[in-house]
Amino acid sequence: MRVIIIGAGTGGMCLAHGLRRAGVPVAVYERDRTRADGLHGYRVGIDPTGNRALKECLPPELFDTFAATCARAPRFFNVLTEKRGTTASFPLRPDDDDPVNTERSVSRMTLRQVLLTGMEDVVHFGKEFTRYERDADGTVTAFFADGSSATGDLLVAADGTGSRVRRQYLPHAQIKDSGIIAISAKVPITEETRRLLTPEMFYGISAMFAPRGMFCIWHVMEFKWGREGGIKHDVGGSERELIERWPGLLYDNTRDYINWGLSAAASRFPAGIMDLRGADLVDVALGMTGDWHPDLRRLFTLADPGSCFPINIRTSVPVDPWPTTNVTLLGDAIHTMTPGQGVGANTALRDAMLLCRELAGGKPVLDAVAAYERQMIPYGFARVKDSLSRMDGDGAAHKPVIGRALLAGMRGYFTVVDRVPALKRKFVDDLYAYRGAE
Repeated sequence: MRVIIIGAGTGGMCLAHGLRRAGVPVAVYERDRTRADGLHGYRVGIDPTGNRALKECLPPELFDTFAATCARAPRFFNVLTEKRGTTASFPLRPDDDDPVNTERSVSRMTLRQVLLTGMEDVVHFGKEFTRYERDADGTVTAFFADGSSATGDLLVAADGTGSRVRRQYLPHAQIKDSGIIAISAKVPITEETRRLLTPEMFYGISAMFAPRGMFCIWHVMEFKWGREGGIKHDVGGSERELIERWPGLLYDNTRDYINWGLSAAASRFPAGIMDLRGADLVDVALGMTGDWHPDLRRLFTLADPGSCFPINIRTSVPVDPWPTTNVTLLGDAIHTMTPGQGVGANTALRDAMLLCRELAGGKPVLDAVAAYERQMIPYGFARVKDSLSRMDGDGAAHKPVIGRALLAGMRGYFTVVDRVPALKRKFVDDLYAYRGAE
């Protein structure tokens, strides 16, 4: 069996590692020219589902390197107001060295470098996929913009929301706008920026609900290496050895930062928002948040302009199951979802683990793919639906009158939950149950 993977993203690379460990010949074709190109977004939360997939597919030392290169684990999940008031603060489960049942904060660039480690002979950069053909002998051939091609027994689309494989294979599978636009940026951690956050914000993940359907998410990312790239003095033992041996740090410019993401209905943004960058986007954020707490607005101002970009948040339209062939899909290539539930990357990793199990289990290719798709299609589109319910530009939260009532009700709900220990424990348990579900 020879497997061709289009796209060197999170799901595609997890699958490639798993297949290689299982002895299945695999090649990955990535349109980016280098391993440092092409990433948008700064933080991804890896939950127990994602941890489980990475532990199963990656070589043991590389999984340990992944764990060592994660940011400090969040200690709180906070629900805030735009005045920086705390509606609720939920202590998260401590990182008790459980390699799976924990919530990890990961830099997207760092995760990419981990997944590319040791795969130099598997990943082919500068390969822009254009089309595929099924061959008379039952194989499938992928063609690339540079005139080259690759032939295998199975073609896996892991090429994201704009998947060219999907457009050819399932032309009826559509991607639509969610009606939400977001602006995201990084703020370097300094003495000044640290003082602008409450202790719970600095050591946690904070969700801020504001009037007019506006929402802001705040993550603080602290790593085990400093501004110059050297390992911090308080990191020792096996973690220091793993990071010092890891070649990925040479390609990774990630340093400690505060990440913010401001989102609202698309109608609230100025025309041409998707063409703006840098300081112009920061000005938009400031213009939309004139009555917010001055410390939060100061953090907008201190954002690195080069890190600020807009995102038109999109979502898949679910489709019915299709006949199984020697072409299949994983991750955003088939079930793009909003970040409303924070499970997009983890669902892609779940796809990779499941497909790897089926392909490595000795079944004929079509039987393995059919078994994979029977599970992936229902759970993938269920996550799409859940995520859209949290970030839908047509939702009631964005309506003038009912939106204010919903915001007041939501704040009242979280206030009660925060004050009743049994409800507080249940909220955290439910949070982990959903993000760890398979």
